[in-house]
Amino acid sequence: MAELKVVRWKRHGHDRLYANLPDGTAAGWADCKTGRITVRLGEHRDAVMAVLREHLPSAADAPAPPGAPAPTPVLPPIAPGDDLASNSPGTALRSKVTETSAGLMTRALARVLGRPADGDSWRKGMTGERRVGAELDRLRRHGWRVLHSIPLPREVDLDHLLIGPGGVFNVNTKNHPRKAVWVGDDAVKVNHGRPEPYARKSRAEAKRVQRVLEHYCGFAIPVEPVLVFVGVTDLKVVATQLTVRVYREREVSALAPLNGVLTADEVERIYAVARHRHVWQTA
Repeated sequence: MAELKVVRWKRHGHDRLYANLPDGTAAGWADCKTGRITVRLGEHRDAVMAVLREHLPSAADAPAPPGAPAPTPVLPPIAPGDDLASNSPGTALRSKVTETSAGLMTRALARVLGRPADGDSWRKGMTGERRVGAELDRLRRHGWRVLHSIPLPREVDLDHLLIGPGGVFNVNTKNHPRKAVWVGDDAVKVNHGRPEPYARKSRAEAKRVQRVLEHYCGFAIPVEPVLVFVGVTDLKVVATQLTVRVYREREVSALAPLNGVLTADEVERIYAVARHRHVWQTA
């Protein structure tokens, strides 16, 4: 049985007893108000339940609340090829650029004629993800964890996932060089064009991420959607009830000072789960 150290933690209205491994990793915690025990590392379930019940007698007799979540799945050890932490920004688009790109002469002719060439849209998307990824990577020194190009089923991917003391942010990149962007509550227009469902899709993607992370972590995880526009000449946000954060690429540094949402242990647990390719295979 693992040797666990019990530490009391009070912050932001919470009163918890954490059961930590010798290296400080939280294996689980108990809510001192309700007596509910949450196991975060399934392989230490018995030890967590025993030590927390010893320090919180009421927890042993507390009935499970209605709709109590099932035990969190135990992930297999992460293999080098399954560690998404090695993905660079734009990784998921690199093969599409290679497969669809026109030759150099064809691209040059298309530019002269003012027409798009094969592969241009993928290349533009990859460029945008690389630029935003570079800005997000700067936040690592502020205690944030960053993942790029997270593959989902059906050849879909998450551009970036930012995990830190201020919460979890699902970052979606939109590269519209030399264009003006208008953002309303539920629609985005580029150069006064047709409405694009960027905000709606970003919200849906964030909920998808939240479901996956909470399933594997076993505790509530707030996930906020973020839209980052690259290369735009103007960005006008006129929304009054927008539930998506909107930035230019250089403005994502505004996320750096956010805190008070996740503990350091929670950040590391979420990051350990999110970097595992297996987690997203059935997302």
